[in-house]
Amino acid sequence: MSQMKKFEFSERLNKLPPYLFIEVDKMKQKAIDEGVDIINLGVGDPDIPTPVAIREKFKEAIDDVDNHQYPLGKGKKIFRQGVRKFFKDRYNVELDIEKNIHPLIGSKEGIAHFPLAFVEPGDKVLIPEPAYPVYNSGTIFALGEPYFFSLLEENNFLPDFSSIPDKVLEEAKLIFLNYPNNPTGAQADLEFFEEVVRVAKKYNIIVLHDAAYNEMYFADPPPSILEVDGAMDVAVEFHSLSKTFSMTGWRIGWACGGEKLISGLASIKDNIDSGVFGAIQDAGYFALENYEELTEDARNTYKERQRIMYEGLKKLSWHPVNTTATFYLWAKPPRDISSADAVKELITGAGIVCTPGSGFGPSGEGYVRFALTRDKSRLEEALKRLGDLKWD
Repeated sequence: MSQMKKFEFSERLNKLPPYLFIEVDKMKQKAIDEGVDIINLGVGDPDIPTPVAIREKFKEAIDDVDNHQYPLGKGKKIFRQGVRKFFKDRYNVELDIEKNIHPLIGSKEGIAHFPLAFVEPGDKVLIPEPAYPVYNSGTIFALGEPYFFSLLEENNFLPDFSSIPDKVLEEAKLIFLNYPNNPTGAQADLEFFEEVVRVAKKYNIIVLHDAAYNEMYFADPPPSILEVDGAMDVAVEFHSLSKTFSMTGWRIGWACGGEKLISGLASIKDNIDSGVFGAIQDAGYFALENYEELTEDARNTYKERQRIMYEGLKKLSWHPVNTTATFYLWAKPPRDISSADAVKELITGAGIVCTPGSGFGPSGEGYVRFALTRDKSRLEEALKRLGDLKWD
């Protein structure tokens, strides 16, 4: 075999579409190099700093020399105890810290790795679209066969399970769900999750629910799928401290759910990584212990930003989706234009970076996603620029 042949990318890697945010970043960087004052509403990375109290706890935990060694696979007991208490207080769900909880280096890595534990080559995996790209990439890395189902505005961006053929449901090993939803901001209620559990049990499908935005709400608190009777038999839920506590760079989250599902993920992780730095787990425990105090201000900030952007876009004849969760706004431009062209126009004509809806899946075509991760004054400036924009 030639050296060039050996150095070719694997079939798995070649199957991946270009990573969405990298393509947008290239356009953004080009504009910056040309001297454009960019308002970046692209990637969902909070601009609000991690609360001071969490940072202080982390500084204290660094001096604990026990944290300088490899963390145990299951993570520190105190962190899992914090998750258990949070879940009981927030959702009235009892979790066993030995059987039902596993810490993650951010929920993204856990979601990407989970299919490796259960998906055999060729197994069908049900993936919503538009959706976070890691659902598809995790399936591809596990050699699963993606089956995409559409989330449409007329259905409040909830799946219509009757649109999925029985044969596909019978063959499916796993289904991904995400509510509150990225990119649409849609929410699901407990009645929806009851339907999901019924479908999953009927067809023996594992449910992976990405709940990274569960604590970013402005009205009624979103439920957990694990509140549904019997959900532990079929469901695993992924949570993150990233958005909740503005800790994206810290890389900490957790998976919780049925014992076998958590055990499978744990086995994969034992062979891939060495766990979350102990001092970060200590800080995470502190954050969960002080959840209400440390999240209220951020929720109020994002609620106000959502109001400003939603009302402003409506006045400019855009078609935004009104949401009460996440820090995203899903919107159609005021004229018929492709998602990619709209993003290009906004960068070159207004210095505004957002994300093309088509990058999340075919049903996202015609939409763009704004991440409300800039302060009020920058959002108002963005709206002014949009008002001045002359579409080509």
